[in-house]
Amino acid sequence: MTTQETTRATTAATPDVDHKPRFNLQSVGMYVLLILGAFISLFPFYYMFVQSSQPSNEVLRFPPHLWFGDAAWSNIKGLWANGFGRSLFNSAFIAIVSSVLSVFVASLAGYAFAKFRFPGRTLIFGLFLLVLMVPYHVTAVPLFKMMADLRIILRVLIYIAFAGICAAGIVFMVRKLPRNPALLVGGGAAVGLLLVGLLLLNPALNTYLLSLSLPSWLSTYQAVILPALANPFGIFLMRQSMQAIPDDLLDAGRIDGAGEWRIFWTVVLPTMRPTLAALGIYSFMFQWNNFFWPLIVMRETAMETLPVRINALVGLSIIDYGQLMMGTALTTLPIMLIFLAFQRQFISGAMAGAVKG
Repeated sequence: MTTQETTRATTAATPDVDHKPRFNLQSVGMYVLLILGAFISLFPFYYMFVQSSQPSNEVLRFPPHLWFGDAAWSNIKGLWANGFGRSLFNSAFIAIVSSVLSVFVASLAGYAFAKFRFPGRTLIFGLFLLVLMVPYHVTAVPLFKMMADLRIILRVLIYIAFAGICAAGIVFMVRKLPRNPALLVGGGAAVGLLLVGLLLLNPALNTYLLSLSLPSWLSTYQAVILPALANPFGIFLMRQSMQAIPDDLLDAGRIDGAGEWRIFWTVVLPTMRPTLAALGIYSFMFQWNNFFWPLIVMRETAMETLPVRINALVGLSIIDYGQLMMGTALTTLPIMLIFLAFQRQFISGAMAGAVKG
């Protein structure tokens, strides 16, 4: 076969391929809907930044301004004169410290629930899940009383210590009962004495606590940070994600002589980086945007957070809408930048516990 015949045969065997782009009405409609949805989602943010650069008497004008004005710097100076800088520091400090500590506590609790076997594990984890069903505002009154009177916290800690001792005694009796049934009587008597002692101690304990002069935690950073440390959602997320870690990997570390603390730091946490990042972003956003609880416990103007300070800009008769829009824009901007910078870690971490195995 000659070269010309081979070329003809190849040309005949090759189907005609149309390299021109085909008009797909379904794809065009999908892109139109996506563009329309993006515009509807992003235009309020653009309008907010535009109005933050306008003077107060131009914000509510009709037709509205759709381009930036020249009053941005004056609005910023007015905000700083009203204590916005101090509120910015308060929100940043509370959000950073709370997110770091809550991620650490949730990772420890999630690791314990996922990889350790201990009596009452399922019950305790179920109680954490039940907390998710309780509305956040229901706990505001008891939390406020605890922050206002530290003697309540001391009383709760003492009761928890007594309950822990009784629970440890019961577990010890159950484990030793098959070997020595006589421990049932002695252990039961010991637990009974502890409970009776707690009841007898209660009046004296109340008298002693009332005699103490303890400072109040109102208008302090710990009043906002501590109640959010044991986050049930964070514990649930970390537990679900850590269940995917193979037990053989942890056993290999134990065989090599690594302790549980070293395994947690060098094996478990590096594996959980996407989930840790997602939980950190979630905790930061929650504390940064938190309005209800800081409004209750922060009684001093110097300790107010950004949402509370922005709410204070709305006066009874005079409202500077330029400063109000600028404060809203400056409060929203850090959250937008953090999410744009870590959106991949946030999405992958949020999906990490969705698939088990």
